[in-house]
Amino acid sequence: MKKREVPVFLFTGFLESGKSSFIRDSLNDRGFFNGEKTLLIVCEEGEVEYDDMEYADRNIYIERVDSEDALTEEFYRKCDELHTPERVMIEYNGMWNIDAALDDNMPEEWELVQVISTVDATSFNMYWNNMRSMVMNQLSLSDLVILNRCTDQTKRNDFRRCVKLFNKKAQIGYEAAEGFEDALKEEELPFDIDADIINIEDDDYGIWYMDVMDNPKKYDGKVVNFNALVFKPKNYPKTSFVPGRFAMTCCADDIQYMGIISKNAQIEDFNDKEWVNITARVKREFAKEYRGKGPVLYPSSISKGTKPEDDLVYF
Repeated sequence: MKKREVPVFLFTGFLESGKSSFIRDSLNDRGFFNGEKTLLIVCEEGEVEYDDMEYADRNIYIERVDSEDALTEEFYRKCDELHTPERVMIEYNGMWNIDAALDDNMPEEWELVQVISTVDATSFNMYWNNMRSMVMNQLSLSDLVILNRCTDQTKRNDFRRCVKLFNKKAQIGYEAAEGFEDALKEEELPFDIDADIINIEDDDYGIWYMDVMDNPKKYDGKVVNFNALVFKPKNYPKTSFVPGRFAMTCCADDIQYMGIISKNAQIEDFNDKEWVNITARVKREFAKEYRGKGPVLYPSSISKGTKPEDDLVYF
């Protein structure tokens, strides 16, 4: 007898970010919902209310949860026994830790297949500047992140960089007044990608780093120039190192090094944490550190660099 398989779709995001509207639209989309018996677990009251009777007539059943602690193994088991759903959708509370929504406590037939998150463009900066760790927690596992109510391309670019900083696998989509846009426009970069030598200003290092890591094909064969710190891992050959910068992603206690592998470099005259200016050709090739193909630098010149006034990269 074939094992029963129940896909689980988890929807995260802060209050009034558009979660409920997105769920409602999905349930009205025949490409997504065609009468399958669906359990909707609602963990917060949003702007859009669900009519239990109306939804029951459509084979959609609602269970409401008012506490993070209520998402127990027993709760999920009772839901499964009561409704025997073919699919589960969870509208998660944006103020709860995402770990409580993972499938550790769920019946073995249930499988978390997609995490979809919604963000309100008008309030994102407030959350990012004041509750960054909470934003990162909510969006850290997202397969798709949708930015609502945004038509400004610059804000879209900024938002994309913030998300990609801690969740590189997430797809980014935009919901404007005219409807959903799932195709990304080419990001407007603060440097000339077609120049003979792409000069990366100190303030633009973070933007360039995210772009070259996301799109190594775009830079394959290009020559770049930038200031960076020297980092020589102990297990690297003498002609390899990892130039980069330190970035503050969440708070002062959450600083990470953003560097790119460099090979065939005359680096013996420079010490760790020394600032250098590098001109290098980018090649997209396999590196075990990337667990696949990524950008590798082949420097043509390395000279003494200048420490920026503020040596941290911010997002």
